[in-house]
Amino acid sequence: MSGTINPAPSAPAPWEELVTTALLGTDRRPAGADGGPAGLLDAAALHTVRRRAGLLPATPAARPEPAPVDPRPALPPAARRRLAQLLADRSAAGGSGGRRGTAPDLTELIPQWLATANRQGFRAPAALLPALLDAARARTDLRPLAMVFAGPRGLWLAGLNPEWKFALRGSSGGSSLPGTAEPEAVARLWEEGLFAERVALLAAVRAHDPAEALALLASTWSTERAEDRLMFLDSLRTGLSPLDEPFLEQALSDRSRNVRSTAAELLSALPESALAGRMASRALSCVSPGLTGDEASVAVEAPHECDASMERDGVVAVPPSGRGERSWWLGQLVEATPLATWPARFAGRTARELVALPVADGWAEELHAAWCRAAVRQRDPEWARALLGTPSAPPSNGPGTASLAERSKLLGILPAAERAGWVAGFIAAHGLSEAFQILGVCPTPWAEPLGRAVVDALDIARDAGSYPWSFSGVMGLAERCLNPAEADHLEVLTTTPDEPEDASPGANGYWSEAFQRLVSTLRLRAAMDSELIPA
Repeated sequence: MSGTINPAPSAPAPWEELVTTALLGTDRRPAGADGGPAGLLDAAALHTVRRRAGLLPATPAARPEPAPVDPRPALPPAARRRLAQLLADRSAAGGSGGRRGTAPDLTELIPQWLATANRQGFRAPAALLPALLDAARARTDLRPLAMVFAGPRGLWLAGLNPEWKFALRGSSGGSSLPGTAEPEAVARLWEEGLFAERVALLAAVRAHDPAEALALLASTWSTERAEDRLMFLDSLRTGLSPLDEPFLEQALSDRSRNVRSTAAELLSALPESALAGRMASRALSCVSPGLTGDEASVAVEAPHECDASMERDGVVAVPPSGRGERSWWLGQLVEATPLATWPARFAGRTARELVALPVADGWAEELHAAWCRAAVRQRDPEWARALLGTPSAPPSNGPGTASLAERSKLLGILPAAERAGWVAGFIAAHGLSEAFQILGVCPTPWAEPLGRAVVDALDIARDAGSYPWSFSGVMGLAERCLNPAEADHLEVLTTTPDEPEDASPGANGYWSEAFQRLVSTLRLRAAMDSELIPA
């Protein structure tokens, strides 16, 4: 054995020094790079092996619980392929603008596809859940439909990815809510659950037993935060009844103005409530029968002050900018007054006769607008019809309000068929320029008279040489809302006729593209519906 002792290997240069040498070059900084570039690479390789060899294995995380079973039937193969296509097109669309061409916009068909799949009771394919959750994260309008379709497995998966936490906000976080036959579990979740869990629980109990939900809310009301009290109080709209009145009367004295306002709104929707009676008494002192010459009319004397009792009953004292105080207070009083008050006050006149009466001193617009809000709040179809008037009447000369937003709300009270018929008459009389907003309240697919009125109005606009871009919103609605069976009848509109002399250059080409896209979209929707028919 030799007595020579080999010297210990020198410690390798630190990794940071090797990186610096590589950046500056071995000819400028040879330290740690004996042997030039080859030596630098050898040193880096040695360092890498040393680091990997010394790495301690991480402590494994606990495995997640298995995904819950979804007992709903699987999608038919064709429908599964269609969903994959729709979700892939959403990812590839990238929000590109410009001329759309004749191809259907697949991203706009996702809500309809989901609605049909949910009606048929299918479950989402496990492999497509990530793409479905990504789509719902990007589009809030998809979330309710997407989460119903995703089912319990979608909630389970959302709990594993922070990017999908939106799915847990309106649910119990993926866990099933206790049934109403489990009072101890209900009470425990109400006392200990997260806010989203408690909202979902209260809504579920309210739908099953309104009185029990009210008792649950009352049990912790005094300890809740103001913003939570507001959200919980809003849930009482479901199943609202006179049994809720004592609780809502107490809420009129709440510390939060928003809570007081919501409580007053709910009470005013109960015609027999004490608050509705108080508001009626105030309104009757302001609105009364009068005479204009020899004809009956409506006399108005708006309030001169807003006292403390009015404020407690939900009247907001300070008007918005640009509104007069007296007209602001009057509108709130009339809005909260039961509509049955007025026929009794005006000698038994019907709603239609009351709305037709002249209103003295320029108060007609304010009074009719308040009646519109009252009809919407009280869901009164007779008053809605009276305030809408005939669809052929110009909006500015109508009996109720010229506001299309308020007209849309009034239409929402009417039965579906009547609503569609009224809008069809409006379009036939006034065209599409003011119809977009009220079309949105009509049930889909559009009934034949409404669909035909829309198509006829589009055809008239094209023949008149109108700008097609002005009707792009209506055309988009038609793609989603027309009955797919109309596709064959629309084929004649896909041709490009000669342009009138005063038409916009190239307008007919755009119109032709738009009608071709409409036809192809309707046929695609028909195919989608057929693919979702259970075997």
